[in-house]
Amino acid sequence: MQVLYEDNHIIVVNKESGEIVQGDKTGDTPLSETVKHYIKQAYAKPGAVFLGVVHRLDRPVSGVVVFARTSKALERLNRMFANGEVHKTYWAITKNLPPKEEGRLENWLVRNEKQNKSYAYDIEKPHSKKAILDYKVLGRSDNYSLLEVKLLTGRHHQIRSQLAHMGCPIRGDLKYGAPRSNPDGSISLLARRVEFVHPVSKQPICVEAPLPTDNLWQALAATI
Repeated sequence: MQVLYEDNHIIVVNKESGEIVQGDKTGDTPLSETVKHYIKQAYAKPGAVFLGVVHRLDRPVSGVVVFARTSKALERLNRMFANGEVHKTYWAITKNLPPKEEGRLENWLVRNEKQNKSYAYDIEKPHSKKAILDYKVLGRSDNYSLLEVKLLTGRHHQIRSQLAHMGCPIRGDLKYGAPRSNPDGSISLLARRVEFVHPVSKQPICVEAPLPTDNLWQALAATI
């Protein structure tokens, strides 16, 4: 586990692809427990360690995850995430080049719980939720594009679903139309950066995750 930022109230870590943020039916050790163990060891804390989960990343996604270390920070961060005051920037490697160098995608997403998948539509559908993101092309190769994505809403599988609907499925994302999986089971979607005003100190915080060591990530980043 790589710690990207920490203080008395918050801790920000780099999630590896394949890790779950919070416990689920798989019974696999979640990142939240790994972080608790780290805090307990690092600060020789007796008893139970408090850690609040304020947001999640899909299992095959890597990058920045923010946790609260105090109840005060948890309450305030929850409110900030709900109000859109935490700004998240993602990088994605997609098959195909988008129709425009940059643009805004507005779709209506319908979540299918059984399939654990969201379907994007151009018009409003029953039980749909509006999803908005901005994207821009940062780099490209013969077969792939590197996109920067800024979320304006937070919907289930939003980036994966909307980019696929545009005709640019994320590399390795079989669920949303990628032709083949990545060798390590990841999808090429990285929570690259998170920016917010610290919930207690009120200082601006900006934390960036490192790029995956995968050769294609490095090659595409070099074209920026």
